[in-house]
Amino acid sequence: MKRKERKAVFSIMVLTALAIALSGCSGDKKGDEESLITVGIPQDLEDSLDPHRAVAAGTKEVLFNLFEGLVKPASDGSFIPAVASDFTISEDGMVYTFELREGVKFHDGSTVTAEDVKFSIDKCADAGSGAPLVAAYSNVAEVVIADAATVEIRLKEPDTEFLASMTTAILPAANASPATNPVGTGPYRYVSRSPQENFIVERFEDYWGEKANIKNVVFKICPNADTLLMDLEGGSIDMYARLPAAQAAELSDRFAVMEGSMNLVQALYLNHDVAPFDDVRVRQALCYAIEPAEIMEMVSDGKGTEIGSSMFPSFQKYYMEELKDVYEQDVEKSKQLLAEAGYADGFSFTITVPSNYPQHVDTAQVLVEQFKAVGIEAKIELIEWESWLSDVYAGHQYETTVIGVDAASLTARALLERFTSASPSNFISYDNAEYDLAFANAAGSTDDLAKTAYYKECERILAEDAANVYIQDLPEFVALNKNFGGYEFYPLYVQDIAKLYIVSAEE
Repeated sequence: MKRKERKAVFSIMVLTALAIALSGCSGDKKGDEESLITVGIPQDLEDSLDPHRAVAAGTKEVLFNLFEGLVKPASDGSFIPAVASDFTISEDGMVYTFELREGVKFHDGSTVTAEDVKFSIDKCADAGSGAPLVAAYSNVAEVVIADAATVEIRLKEPDTEFLASMTTAILPAANASPATNPVGTGPYRYVSRSPQENFIVERFEDYWGEKANIKNVVFKICPNADTLLMDLEGGSIDMYARLPAAQAAELSDRFAVMEGSMNLVQALYLNHDVAPFDDVRVRQALCYAIEPAEIMEMVSDGKGTEIGSSMFPSFQKYYMEELKDVYEQDVEKSKQLLAEAGYADGFSFTITVPSNYPQHVDTAQVLVEQFKAVGIEAKIELIEWESWLSDVYAGHQYETTVIGVDAASLTARALLERFTSASPSNFISYDNAEYDLAFANAAGSTDDLAKTAYYKECERILAEDAANVYIQDLPEFVALNKNFGGYEFYPLYVQDIAKLYIVSAEE
């Protein structure tokens, strides 16, 4: 592995360039002292305000504004220095050395030290428990403070994707309660949280980089999808991301509606510990029974991208478009497989869906109708998001669920590792020795072509084994009041509020 030169910007993969969308005109940015924007979000941040322990994508997209790692993602898919000002990678890929940026402040006013960096990485590696908070950190052998401004991370084995894990938040070692008192280094600092109502942050005036344009931000909890239009048009929220297509089309011209991609793997996820989903023939029958194009037409006006495995198009070199054709709708083939599995007369099951995500609810409704054609009776159980996290994701107390799974970092590993048999994030209880081997080969390879080939093998196994019933990467419609501009799409599930600004009256 050749030595990497020090860079201001470092990209570990070629991602599809995502368009930067600006609402209104692009004139002067206003950031007066009393500026305020209210952003609607579909669920409360109840899993944890500690970024190391947050599970829900909706929580992490908000905390993105409060926390930073040694590096952070940019909207073009690259990694740029953050708490670290520079880094080098050893020729053998075993040692990552970071030079800390001078004078970076935590929100509590203290200065970031090498000890804080070591504390944060050691916490996420959590070697004593055997269950690291960041999966890639199981490969961390040692974190060494070389001097007051230099930290070395020494690995057990070479890992060419490890830089992506350095987006993990740096926290102050002195903060004893990060789950309720979040203190980071990001452009916004925590002010307050009112459960089921809002989460409030304000501009961090001592931020090391370019300061946020808008001083005050209220993330307002909007769990009722039916009232989103009223909330927007009535002025109680200024922005809402991932608006359903039908509602986006009904907005007045007071709003700019921008279209991007959610960067999610939406699927009917199957609990492999529950019969009959432990039978590959049943899983394949479900895949043959559905028509993703029809689902997309009903749910998102035909927009989005049909997918056939746990990878979405933004991961350009890893994405395999051809996998969407592994199971083309074939009702008779579906019935045949059901009969072979002992379900000639079909069976019934429940689809558990979080009620605050209308796209997933609508998708489940279309699936119910499509399954009827092969004699399968599915019913929908709507539950609150908090119950989905505790009962479905953590407790595995479900049969099937419709949800979108995101990538925690800009790596193929982030999407595929969760399906290894030993992963604590394996909420479908998938257990396939061939898959585990392919993933281990990918993770251990230092040759990019070989690593890519192994990851593609993982995707192929998931598709052919019908690990889940894959549907689409959903389109993302962002509604932004034209009083604001500066919105950018990222190839991650995040909302970068710091780049928003107030459009001046002259514009």
